[in-house]
Amino acid sequence: MSLRPTFKHDLAREITRWRTDGMIDEAQAQAICARYGLDYHNLHTLQHRTLGYHVLLVLGYLFIGLALITLIGANWDSIPRGLRMGALVVLTASTQMLGLHYFRSGRREAAARLFFLGNLFFGASIILIAQIYHLGEQMADGVFWWALGGLPFALLLPTRLLGLQTLALALIWFFMEVSDGFYPALFPVLLVGVAYVLVRGKSSSLLFLGTVVATVLHIEYSLAVLWSANGRPELRAEHFLIASSLGLLAYSASLWMVQHASARVQAYGHDLARWSLSAFLLLLLILSFESPWLRLLLADFPHAASMAIFMAICCTGAAALSWRYQHRQRIAALIAGNGFLLVVALGMDFTAAPWLRIADNFALLAVGIGLLLHGVRSGISRHFFLGIGVILLTGMLRYFNLIGDYVGGAVLFIVFAGVMLGAAKYWRHHHKGGDAA
Repeated sequence: MSLRPTFKHDLAREITRWRTDGMIDEAQAQAICARYGLDYHNLHTLQHRTLGYHVLLVLGYLFIGLALITLIGANWDSIPRGLRMGALVVLTASTQMLGLHYFRSGRREAAARLFFLGNLFFGASIILIAQIYHLGEQMADGVFWWALGGLPFALLLPTRLLGLQTLALALIWFFMEVSDGFYPALFPVLLVGVAYVLVRGKSSSLLFLGTVVATVLHIEYSLAVLWSANGRPELRAEHFLIASSLGLLAYSASLWMVQHASARVQAYGHDLARWSLSAFLLLLLILSFESPWLRLLLADFPHAASMAIFMAICCTGAAALSWRYQHRQRIAALIAGNGFLLVVALGMDFTAAPWLRIADNFALLAVGIGLLLHGVRSGISRHFFLGIGVILLTGMLRYFNLIGDYVGGAVLFIVFAGVMLGAAKYWRHHHKGGDAA
């Protein structure tokens, strides 16, 4: 069966992901590869080869745009104003029209690259026209119109390239608006457009995770605006607990998504689960030191009521998403932990910081051991090695923080060696037929 290179790349990536997540075993992966004429042992090579080709094409178009922009900019002052305007309009319109021609003729990938190039020309036109008429005071508005002007092409041809371009411009505008002291009220409009690309276009982990992060940023900043007393939003201790609650909701959503009938939703769910787990481990690692607990315990919470309501909404949503699935006990434990953070922040004083730090270190070790055992039992080597990494990192940090001498270091490394050798023996005992990575 003859397959297009782009389809081969996407299929190789999905097979690798299914294999890593334990959704299929090695024999099933080889059978799928044989069905579509792929070499199972060279899946990564195929992915990098096809991806490299597209990256080079995109970079080529990018540098074409930069070259033309640089050439125009170098001779900008010597070009009559009317000619400047006309050249910018013609350059942008002709590029987009050629992209539309390719789109109508079915050459979607070439059309996407031309739309990408045309959007670059459109942004350059906005910047250069602003220079002509001295409109540089509100450059954030120009970036917004740039993002909004490129959005229809992403909706017409929902590809990862155009979706990432729209998301990047939306985030640039978001941070420019925030730094200027304005609220980016239309940011959700751009996010909805990007979400449309996620639904209608090919799956993209980077675009999906970027959209999730952008949504969290907008929620956090919206709350900062709501809680500002003097019209100047600033990060407060409340945002830490809000981020924890949003992470809980994201993780619960990821577990719901992996049970969905759609393969695309399942893939996004696995991506979200991996990064939510990483964020959770990072949170535990941060709280394994005493200073974060002191800052939390000594902080004022002038908006405790609205913060608690928002946290309750997130916890309720997480519970609802997990109610019918086997992971509800895990989500219940995380909801309890989130509630414990709220109790600590509002009801304890700074003298509890050392004890909370000790409890967090034990929790970190327990999570590491749980990941290690889950990795062995399920055959997912990523969880196995992540659990080992958590245990080793926790032990290393506590050693440098508490002991720090040569004898203690030698003892620590002997303990680590025992953990590694014991884990290897445990893995071999459960997977005598080979690694189920």
